[in-house]
Amino acid sequence: MSPSAIRPLRLVGRLLAATAAVVGPVALFLALLVATDGAGSGFAAWSVAVGAAVAAVLWRGRRRSWRERLVPFLPVLVGAALTLSVCVPTVPTARDYPPALTFVTTEHVRLSTGSRVAVYHYPPTGSGPRRRVPLVYLNGGPVRGISVLDHHFLQRLAGQGYDVYAYEQAGGGRSDLLPMDQYSINRSVQDLGAFISKLGKGRADVLGFSSGAVVLTRALADPAIAGHLHRAVIAEPGPMDGPTAGISGQKGRPSARGIAPAMTGPRSTHVPRYAVAFGLLRLGLLSPDNGLVGQAEGDNAFTAADLGSDTASAYCAQDAHRIPVEDTARNFSFSAAASLRIQQTIKDSPSIAPQLRKSRTPAMLMIAECSSQVRQWQTTVLADNPAIQRTQYMPGVGHHMWNGLGDNDRRAAAVITAFLQDKPAPLPDYPTRADIPAFLRNHE
Repeated sequence: MSPSAIRPLRLVGRLLAATAAVVGPVALFLALLVATDGAGSGFAAWSVAVGAAVAAVLWRGRRRSWRERLVPFLPVLVGAALTLSVCVPTVPTARDYPPALTFVTTEHVRLSTGSRVAVYHYPPTGSGPRRRVPLVYLNGGPVRGISVLDHHFLQRLAGQGYDVYAYEQAGGGRSDLLPMDQYSINRSVQDLGAFISKLGKGRADVLGFSSGAVVLTRALADPAIAGHLHRAVIAEPGPMDGPTAGISGQKGRPSARGIAPAMTGPRSTHVPRYAVAFGLLRLGLLSPDNGLVGQAEGDNAFTAADLGSDTASAYCAQDAHRIPVEDTARNFSFSAAASLRIQQTIKDSPSIAPQLRKSRTPAMLMIAECSSQVRQWQTTVLADNPAIQRTQYMPGVGHHMWNGLGDNDRRAAAVITAFLQDKPAPLPDYPTRADIPAFLRNHE
C-alpha cells in the first residue's frame, strides 16, 4: 500500500482512538452516576471517572516522553468538561414558586395531614340559583400546577352558581413540597379528605380529572374519605391500582400525537444536566430522591416544552393544528420526580376493587372519544363501582375535554352540572356496564 493511502487510514485511526478516549470516561461517568444515584450533584461520579481516566493515560504513557504523554490528555479534558456540565446547576436549587395569578387570590392552607397546599376559590356568580354544595376540583398530573385553561373552566362553573374550590396537590404549583418519600397515592387521598374537612361546609361534590380522577376513585373506596363526598365526577381516569396499571389495551380514536407541530419554547432537556437527569429518571435508573438533581431544582428546570408530544396526545387528531396554549410559562409547574414517585405507588398498590364495590357515593364517569388513556383503565372503574349512575362518552374531544376549543367547555360543563343537579343527562348513558365488551371491541 502506498504512503499516500496509509496516511488517511492513520488519521482515521487517530480520530477513532480520540473518540474512544472521550467516550470511555463519559460512559464510566454515566455508569457511576447510576451506581451512586447521582450523589453529591454528580461530583462523586465525576471525580472517580476523571481520576480513572487520568490514571489510565498516565499508565499507558509511562514509557513515553513527557511531550507524548500530554497528547492523550486532550480527549480526557474534553470528556471531563462534558461530564462536568452535568454536575453544575443552571437554575436555582431552592424552589422558585410561580408568581401569584392576577385573576384569583391564592390562599395557603395547612391540612391535618401536614401538607400545605395552595387554594383557589371561585365564589358563585351569574344570575342563576346558588348551589348549596361546594364543588372541589382535583387536577391532573400528578404533581402538576393547575393550568390557566383549567382555571378558565372553573370560572365557567362558578358562573353557573357553583361555589368552586381548587387546590394544587402537595408539591404542585404554589403548594409546598414534601420530602420525596412522603409522596404517595394514599397521601393524595388523605389530603383530599383533609381539605374537604378544612372547608367546614359539610360534604362536597368533587370533580377529578386524569390523575385527579384516580385520587377521587380511590377516595370512593375508602369509607372514611367517601363520607366527605356528596357526588363524584370521574373524568378520564388513569389506572386506579396496581392490577389496573398492568393492563395494556386499546385507546380512543386517534389523537394529535405525532402530527401536531412541535411545542415551542425553552426545554430543560437541551441542557446536559437536565437531559441526563430526567432521562435516567424516566428510565428508572435514578431514584426520584436522587442526589443529582433535587426536587426543587427539577421543578424549577422543567418546562411545558419538556412535555413534548404528551400535550398533543390530549387532543383529537383533527385539532392537531389548533391546540391551544394550556398555560403560561410563569404559571406552569410540574414535578417529574414526585410524579413518578406517586405513579410507582399506584403500580405497587393492591387491587382496590373489593373496597370500590362497596361504594355508595353517586358517581359519573366521563370518557373522551380521542382519549389517550387505556380504555380498560376507564371501563375497570365502571365495572367495579356500582355507584356510577351514568357514563358520558364525549364526542369530538381528547383527554383534555375542556380546552377552550369551539363549544367543548360548554358541553363539558353541561354534562357535569346535569349530573350534580341530578337532571337528565345531555348525552346517552354510554357505555353502561353491559356495553363494556362491545365498547372495547369497537376500539380495537
